[in-house]
Amino acid sequence: MVVSIYNTLTREKEEFRPIEEGKVRMYVCGPTVYNYIHIGNARPAVVFDTVRRYLEYKGYDVNYVLNFTDVDDKIINRANELGEDVFAVSDRYIDAYLEDVSKLGVKKATHNPRVTNTMQEIIAFIGSLIEKGYAYEAGGDVYFKPRAFEGYGKLSHQSIDELRSGARIQIGEKKEDPLDFALWKGAKEGEISWDSPWGKGRPGWHIECSAMAKKYLGETIDIHAGGQDLTFPHHENEIAQSEANNGKTFANYWMHNGYININNEKMSKSLGNFVLTRELLEQHDPNVIRFFMLSVHYRNPINFSEDLLESAKNSLDRVITAYQNLGHRKSSSTNLDKDQHHWTEKINILKQRFEAEMDDDFNTANAISVLFDLTKEANVYLNGTHTSESIIALFQETMKSFLEILGVNLQSEKELLDEEIESLIEERNEARKSRNFTRADEIRDLLKEKNIILEDTAQGVRWKRG
Repeated sequence: MVVSIYNTLTREKEEFRPIEEGKVRMYVCGPTVYNYIHIGNARPAVVFDTVRRYLEYKGYDVNYVLNFTDVDDKIINRANELGEDVFAVSDRYIDAYLEDVSKLGVKKATHNPRVTNTMQEIIAFIGSLIEKGYAYEAGGDVYFKPRAFEGYGKLSHQSIDELRSGARIQIGEKKEDPLDFALWKGAKEGEISWDSPWGKGRPGWHIECSAMAKKYLGETIDIHAGGQDLTFPHHENEIAQSEANNGKTFANYWMHNGYININNEKMSKSLGNFVLTRELLEQHDPNVIRFFMLSVHYRNPINFSEDLLESAKNSLDRVITAYQNLGHRKSSSTNLDKDQHHWTEKINILKQRFEAEMDDDFNTANAISVLFDLTKEANVYLNGTHTSESIIALFQETMKSFLEILGVNLQSEKELLDEEIESLIEERNEARKSRNFTRADEIRDLLKEKNIILEDTAQGVRWKRG
């Protein structure tokens, strides 16, 4: 099956056809780095990493670009608050972002461009828009004219008149029309700035992504993605700037993830009900957080609560326990199971179902349901009298493949590896035989600390994670 994507631009699911066969150019709007990220910022990181993983699973070579806005009013204000240099602040929070999302299983981007490293391209882009009549300079500032661009409003599905009625000119702005937006801001005293043909200043927010996308992916890209809140004005303005300048479609597919609510209320810093990702990571297994985020379709809002996170943990534990039980049984299995064909067919059907759900606009919620069905079948198989090593391997391989696409590790970083547990249990057995009960108790306590439950069976000591 081919992949279909819900395109915000057309409000329809469309068959994915990349510009270049076998390759995908994908741009994701990253954070403005003035503080640690909250879980609302983490959701697009997890969601679009999963999209990337699945496209790579399908055989595509994905050029994945996620930018950092490392100069902005918020960063300047934060630097002033802390009495630090703007670059010191942005560097710290870029490192923190990369650390947080890495724990959540997010793969490294192909490129992580920064605004401050793309200044030449931004200034050239603005100059070109002025030359083409889409922008104008006014007292050291430069503004883009949406009315000059036919089709403004097509992403957010608003008419220019509807947009005009809600637009205002702020104090100090020199624009000709309330709809016009800043491409370049003249420097204020004491602020960080760059030289330009219009005087010292720094870029507006929207132009930055247009310039970075063009530099790293070209004039037309396959997929542009980000949070739902970026649809307007940020992505709308990106389209206008890029298509006005390049004379080509900017992005063929637009993807937007839904909001995160906290206890059924929209997360908001003004309400004080936001949760920092790194605080959550200190309290919960990153795999569980990621699994929770993927348990709802990416376009839908997701409600966060400790109860729902606990439910996700229990669900993931069942999957991991089944995987481990398969491993325990493998060594005592044969290849004489007369039902091998039946089980091979059953597993392959589940694999096809999983892929069909992911092909349908990356429906991770339904794909996880298929993973649960696979887990159920694995448990049924293990309850049978005869098991085949090859069928057990196929169950494990398929389960691992599903989890790798979802970006969920079978092993938490903080947990002991299976081999380490087996080795400790063997050491404990030897210690007990040699009546070294002190060492045996030490190992028992260590395993208990790591939430490893030991079970005495006719075949010897078995273990599972609690």
